[in-house]
Amino acid sequence: MAGSGSPISKSENSGIVLAKSVPSDASFIVLHDYPFPELERLWREFLSRIHSPAHYEAPEYFLEPYWAGKRPFAVLALDRDRVIGTLTGLHLEGRVVCGVPSRPQIRIDGGDDPLLASEELVEGLLHEARREPLITVFSWKWLPLLGFEQRGFLRRELEGDVVLDLSIGADRVFKQFHQSRRRNIRLAIRNGIEVREATTSDDTAAYWQLYSAWRRTERKVIRHDHTLATIETIQGMRTNHRRFLARYKGQVIAATGLRFLSGGLVENANNCSLDEFLHLHPNDLLTWRTIEWACENGFSKYSMGGAHPFHRRSGGNLVPICRYRLDRSFLHRHDLKESLSTKARFFFDRAPEGVRHIIRKLFGKR
Repeated sequence: MAGSGSPISKSENSGIVLAKSVPSDASFIVLHDYPFPELERLWREFLSRIHSPAHYEAPEYFLEPYWAGKRPFAVLALDRDRVIGTLTGLHLEGRVVCGVPSRPQIRIDGGDDPLLASEELVEGLLHEARREPLITVFSWKWLPLLGFEQRGFLRRELEGDVVLDLSIGADRVFKQFHQSRRRNIRLAIRNGIEVREATTSDDTAAYWQLYSAWRRTERKVIRHDHTLATIETIQGMRTNHRRFLARYKGQVIAATGLRFLSGGLVENANNCSLDEFLHLHPNDLLTWRTIEWACENGFSKYSMGGAHPFHRRSGGNLVPICRYRLDRSFLHRHDLKESLSTKARFFFDRAPEGVRHIIRKLFGKR
């Protein structure tokens, strides 16, 4: 249990599991719902101590409308009555995932013992995962998860995210943009593109029409297939979400969302646009207007949500993300499949062009 006199007890909040993983004052809590007031206070006190916390690392994670049927959970690591780490995740068809390759959902207080916090988080995660055969956690490279590696998680470094430093001010951020990004922003303005924040029911309806057309195209990757009800819910969560619409001659042709925690990290998310208007460069202007908004509202870090060449043209730093994965499947089939794929790619990249052409033709790859 937590230290004596703890304000935390199982009876105060349904869905809490409180356990002690090692003989010390440390413990972990697993939550399946929004925390009760005292635990929420401790969680927010932790977030106030770390640099640029993200929305999905906060209690508001449980308010998101995306998680229906996915059993969202949070693990909090405690040292006595002090939160020293947090991790959020989902259950997805035989696997447990905490974040995605472009978005970690784990933080540890650098002022505390990082190994202790990491050990408690992994114990809580294993408790939550039960017998699930595959557990995956993503973390920033600068936040190594030693406790996870000690429990058998394999670490793999990924490309990561482009992250902008907004503390230098909007003008200097703009100057760091690639020349093509600056040019396209000016072209979009000359083309008559206007960007405004979505605030009305008419804006929501216009976005829904855009999104519905966009998801029918081939140029997309959909993690959450939104419903109109989901979009309306997000539209009302203005303390953590904002949506910006790009219009051309009154028609909404592109949109981008921002996800954030007050005083923390701003994350670009859920962009969609119409192919026939891309030559007007609405997404370049959307990116710039959302960065301006973040600067005006006092945010210091802005994640582009990926490392695609489009993202890299915004300057900033490419910050690697590491995947920690525990494969408990029969014969470790996930690790085996990935190992074989890596070896095949290694030999493919070094094969003569003629051989690569034949392989592409056989497998229908470009």
